[in-house]
Amino acid sequence: METDQRERSLGPVPVTSRGGALSREELRVRIESLNRPLLTEWLDLEAQLQPNGVDLTLREVSTYAGAGTISLNNAQRVLPDLQPLSWNVDGMLQLEPGAYHVLFNEVIHLPNDIMALGRPRSSLCRAGATIHSAVWDAGYRGRSTSLLVVSNHAGIRMQRNARIIQLVLFHLSETTISGYSGAYQGENLT
Repeated sequence: METDQRERSLGPVPVTSRGGALSREELRVRIESLNRPLLTEWLDLEAQLQPNGVDLTLREVSTYAGAGTISLNNAQRVLPDLQPLSWNVDGMLQLEPGAYHVLFNEVIHLPNDIMALGRPRSSLCRAGATIHSAVWDAGYRGRSTSLLVVSNHAGIRMQRNARIIQLVLFHLSETTISGYSGAYQGENLT
């Protein structure tokens, strides 16, 4: 009834794909595109594609080896030194409770009309850990990182290349003229 009254007073509401999350099918087409793929260096696209996003996999885990500084401007920003951890012969790490810096295998290539949000996979949360991540702005390109926090008092075992975060990509309501151009543009590509 409400929809009928709204359509009579405002006319039909236009349907558009702009401003919504990309489906598994649209992600597949955009990732497999030879022209400008959204994602490269994926390990197993069939396993990584989800109904509402794409899983990113674990390349490297590091501990924080110092303090960082966040200030009023980026000129005074200081990122802490990192100490990469070594995988055992089975490609596993035993992580004790605490904070870790993780690097993903996949390289993200966002056009100026798509942004992304990362959420931990539910199995990670159920094992007593989570991922915290910033927004992947439209125009970002790079091999991104996130914060892994292990809360389980017994720790957690992580395997190299495990799927740990789901990236959900969204069409913007309109294309941004100037995409991301911050300090992390092109990070970890060399």
